[in-house]
Amino acid sequence: YDLTPLLEAHKDILAQPIIDHAGRDISHWFDPLTMDVKTHVNPATELKSYYTPMGRFIHVPPAEPDVSWDNSFETPWWKDESFVVGTLTQKTRALKVKNMLSRQEHRLEVCSEETMEEILNRYLDFNAHAASYTWKRTDSLEVGRVLDMGQNLEENGIKDERPQFDDVGIDDEYYIPTVHLYFSDDLTVA
Repeated sequence: YDLTPLLEAHKDILAQPIIDHAGRDISHWFDPLTMDVKTHVNPATELKSYYTPMGRFIHVPPAEPDVSWDNSFETPWWKDESFVVGTLTQKTRALKVKNMLSRQEHRLEVCSEETMEEILNRYLDFNAHAASYTWKRTDSLEVGRVLDMGQNLEENGIKDERPQFDDVGIDDEYYIPTVHLYFSDDLTVA
């Protein structure tokens, strides 16, 4: 989230908890199922209320009715997509990309949710003509299997084997899956 516009519009005490936690993960403030602020039973009122031990923040209603509370917003900031600048990955994975024409190999750290197309876009920093290559994988499933660029690694049959490695004490760096790039046609220069 980029909350700069929100904080510029709300220069009051309710901005302080957000400012105090700037640049840090605040996902623990929210219920992972509802994506709303966590709640608890207030011991003083015995009513369900928002749990804000860090202090009440912007768009969180007060525990008691209060006529001064501004509820003129339509969507609380944590549910407002306009503040979202990215999503947190479930896990990252190491991937080697090997250009079979030049024999160059690059190690990337990719999000498990990233499609091969998104990985290709990041790989353009290493090879501006990467879109002119066919992306393949050789493994126990097939030799030279062409990868579906609209799918992620797992969907392309490239399993994350780190949990099995951890179970038997093998270092994560011992085996990193490799994707092979085969030159097909330079369509990037026209």
